[in-house]
Amino acid sequence: MDSKDKRNASCGSSAIVHNPHLDALKDDILYHFSLGTGTHDLRAIFGDVKFVCVGGSPWRMKSFIEYIAAELGMEDPKSEYPNICAGTDRYAMYKVGPVLSVSHGMGIPSIAIMLHELIKLLYHANCTDVTVIRIGTSGGIELEPGTVVVTKQSVDATFQPKFEQVILGKTVVRSTDLDQSLAEELLQCSKELNQFQTVVGNTMCTLDFYEGQARLDGAFCSYTEKDKQDYLRKASEAGVCNIEMESSVFAAMCKLSGLRAAVVCVTLLDRLKGDQLSSCHEVLQNYQQRPQILVGYYIKRQLKTKAGVSQV
Repeated sequence: MDSKDKRNASCGSSAIVHNPHLDALKDDILYHFSLGTGTHDLRAIFGDVKFVCVGGSPWRMKSFIEYIAAELGMEDPKSEYPNICAGTDRYAMYKVGPVLSVSHGMGIPSIAIMLHELIKLLYHANCTDVTVIRIGTSGGIELEPGTVVVTKQSVDATFQPKFEQVILGKTVVRSTDLDQSLAEELLQCSKELNQFQTVVGNTMCTLDFYEGQARLDGAFCSYTEKDKQDYLRKASEAGVCNIEMESSVFAAMCKLSGLRAAVVCVTLLDRLKGDQLSSCHEVLQNYQQRPQILVGYYIKRQLKTKAGVSQV
């Protein structure tokens, strides 16, 4: 363990970086955020962050920050909630109080780049006791559309709980375990809300939206409907409840950096019954708000609990 790791590990609840080369950098430029240690006082801007919510699209993450601001009573009618990453078109970032909302694009490469810079941002800002939650959409397996899935474990397309990455020509395998106590807390929050069905189950993370997820409607397809059905049923037997394209690297990087993390995705359809969305726009909009509602309720409850403790 290098010196940076030791300094972070001694805190016990700070984001951990595993890179001795960062010590030699005069200015650590978070290129895709348009931020840097030499140009921004990251501790002053982000030091109070306790919750980070990430999701695919910029508009969804702006919608979330507007929602959570209202839930926490921090909304400002005159505020446009400016994009902190306005200097780049790669990601969008918004902040209200202790909550940071960041877009990550689509797929493992895009979210991995964002997470590298997010983890360094949290480290440089000296943030502690941070919870990171991915909110998004997914395809379900044997679940009614609109069901929210809190990920128990992320698995690959062979149903194995691992994330593989080639580094210097060698395959490195990392764990995709997520915080089980956090998953249970989110499930309990859903029960208290009593607004929609929520389950805890495995999430399959794929490298592709079409063939990688056994769809029949891509530009290429070399398998039959029966092949698709057989594969998805095997996934269900392995405990897979939904399919998306970011959870494995998200789980792996958060675990490696010591961050408490969860994945909360709503299912937009049952993949055993089709590949294309058939619900109307209004219904899909309602579905997409459900992870925001659940995570917003969790954050509000956590802050209320902490405020109560601090007053004792």
